[in-house]
Amino acid sequence: MSDQDTPQIEKGRPDSEEYSHDPSTSTKHLDAAWQFLDSHRDKNTTVPTDDAYLAKLRRKIDWHIVPLMFLCYTMQFLDKVILNYAAVMGIGKDLNLGPNEISHLATALFAALLFFEVPNVYALQKFPAAKWLGANVILWGVATACGAAAISFSTLLPSRIFLGIFEATIGPSLLLISSQWYTKSEQGPRFSFWYLGLGLGQIIGGLVSYGFQHMGPSSSLSGWRTMFLVLGIVTVVIGVATFLFLPDTPMKARWLSDEEKIALLRHVSVNQTGISNRNKFRFEEIVEAFLDPQIYLLTLSVILLSVSSGIVTTYSATVIRNLGYDPKQAALMNTPSGAISIIFALIVGFGIRTKSHRWVWIIVCLLGGVTGGALLSFIPKTNKAGALAGVYLVNSVTATLPVFYQWTASNTGGATKRAFAAALISGSFSIGNIIGPQTFQDRDKPDYHPAKIAVLATQAACIVTTFALFMYYVWQNKRRSRAGLAETTEDEFLDKNTWLDQTDRENKRFKYVY
Repeated sequence: MSDQDTPQIEKGRPDSEEYSHDPSTSTKHLDAAWQFLDSHRDKNTTVPTDDAYLAKLRRKIDWHIVPLMFLCYTMQFLDKVILNYAAVMGIGKDLNLGPNEISHLATALFAALLFFEVPNVYALQKFPAAKWLGANVILWGVATACGAAAISFSTLLPSRIFLGIFEATIGPSLLLISSQWYTKSEQGPRFSFWYLGLGLGQIIGGLVSYGFQHMGPSSSLSGWRTMFLVLGIVTVVIGVATFLFLPDTPMKARWLSDEEKIALLRHVSVNQTGISNRNKFRFEEIVEAFLDPQIYLLTLSVILLSVSSGIVTTYSATVIRNLGYDPKQAALMNTPSGAISIIFALIVGFGIRTKSHRWVWIIVCLLGGVTGGALLSFIPKTNKAGALAGVYLVNSVTATLPVFYQWTASNTGGATKRAFAAALISGSFSIGNIIGPQTFQDRDKPDYHPAKIAVLATQAACIVTTFALFMYYVWQNKRRSRAGLAETTEDEFLDKNTWLDQTDRENKRFKYVY
């Protein structure tokens, strides 16, 4: 590739050497982390850097931020999947829902989520991600609780739309927050930890649905209405806790000493993706994202894997019920899906931490999804065990989404570009979840064969796009290595250029992880 094709530092912005050493240079493009380090220069030389100290610091951070992120992700899944369980609890009869209106409600939620990814890009550039997340969790809890008051399709629809609007921030916010606290190699298991909320949500959802189905006809509220109300209130409580206790940045964590903050910032400086830079929305970074091949491969991969997610989220209980189980049994029989999600997420998270090779772990999970799709599509309906195994195995693909989130956080530089890329990936998840429920059409009852074939085909296609993304990253790294530029080290944590708001294509020392 010619020199003209090599990404250049933005015209008019200081180059590395000048920016690092000229004290008169403006710091407006510098990350807030550098400003903190610069104001604490007297302590920088006394901060411990040994592995034991960093391990203890990581554990402290883990216990303070990962549980809150985990709870937020658990509730966003529960509040989303609640319609799946309500479908076997009589919501269709109570609201007189017509053919395919359950699918339309699911589609409306994800359409709202997709549309509001766009303003989220701007919001995450202007507001602290933790506060923005907490406020939206509170609001989507209110939206969930309001669903209990629905008396028809038209009155339930606004609740699901507002749920989609407020949940739009969950993926991008958690992605950006996680990347502030950990190096690229450490992010894998942490992304998987908070993503375990999806598996727990599947388990809790089945148990909660089973419990509320035992409410008698004399109850003032039906079981599904009580479920909406209770889960909505729990979500609001978690949102308030997130708003109050999740720090905006490491620099603002009240439970970290200045020494610990400096040690953390030094440690994560090698990411070259910054901590917080909300000074300027750079439109040129949006343009760069649209010209970046990795963005297209990431979005296409997430769309493909999310088709199965959309099916699992909306119709897994229905598929199980059509195997001959009653509604209570269908709710309970769906809980192992959550266990499969948790097991695969843990395997992938720790696998990445110890052996890296994110693309291999993604393909392993997708092969599980392909197997599940094949069992659902071709095994006789009379073979209940085989069909159930297919339903459960499809859930293995859910463990791939946090890896794609982590790829996005690790491999896109520039505050605006990273926020935009996070929104695109989250939006791609919405597109897949819009397509998935629409493959379930009333005319295909009771086997829903086209939907099952869709699971098989999309996961197979995602294997191809994942491998293409891996090859692209290998090519980019080899190309950069030939230029003879060394990667950034922790010793350069006080260099202004380390904290300069540059994209991955502008920064010639940036290396992609795969």
